[in-house]
Amino acid sequence: MMVSDSFKTVDGIDIAWRETGQGRPLLLIHGFMSEADTNWIKHGHAAVLADAGYRVIMPDLRAHGRSGKPRAAEHYPPDVLADDQFALLTYLNIRNYDLAGYSLGGRTVSRMLARQAKPGRAIISGMGLEGLTHTGNRGAYFREVFDNLGNHERGTAAWMAEAFLKTTGGDPAALRLVLDTFVDTSEADIACWTVPVAVVCGEQDDDNGSAAALAALLKRGKLFTVPGNHMSAVIKPELGQALVKALTGDIW
Repeated sequence: MMVSDSFKTVDGIDIAWRETGQGRPLLLIHGFMSEADTNWIKHGHAAVLADAGYRVIMPDLRAHGRSGKPRAAEHYPPDVLADDQFALLTYLNIRNYDLAGYSLGGRTVSRMLARQAKPGRAIISGMGLEGLTHTGNRGAYFREVFDNLGNHERGTAAWMAEAFLKTTGGDPAALRLVLDTFVDTSEADIACWTVPVAVVCGEQDDDNGSAAALAALLKRGKLFTVPGNHMSAVIKPELGQALVKALTGDIW
């Protein structure tokens, strides 16, 4: 059974989430320009996790999906995406949980860990070391995408990003402001995390740097590779299977 709900943040923005399954809470965060349905529900990952015994809680990040999409810069301070996830956990009165995210969701997981989140286990997927330590690089890429909509050469990465934006019905003005919320996480901070962290990434995905380098830096890190690149790995069943293995397996 799928449940949908929302709550209002301190700055008045509605944050929607969907959840399925019963058991240990898992906060599962989608990627940039996506939303819970596209990232987790459509391709069966949420169902696989629910079948593994999880209460899978899937928010739509602000400016995404069914959540509010304000176009004023005041609603996009640094780290606000992490703030929203902490607020959701408080709203749901959840203290004992696991944490996972893909791409921007993985970066949000990293910011939560940097700010002393203590999940039982965490997963950073679709993400490499540079994507956490030098967020401005990816931010600059997407600014270029948004600033030249309609003019990208067919078949290029930017053209594919624009096509995905159209598929999800995203608001370019609001999404561009999300880029201002990015905060770097230092290698020193990452190396200090004591939480077990799985790094799950497509074999051909280097959009956000090296997943292997991220796993190697982590004190309790484990690398899982799945088929595909940044766009295709998320639609393959192996991703959901790897998430389950990382959360339930005796791997540390």
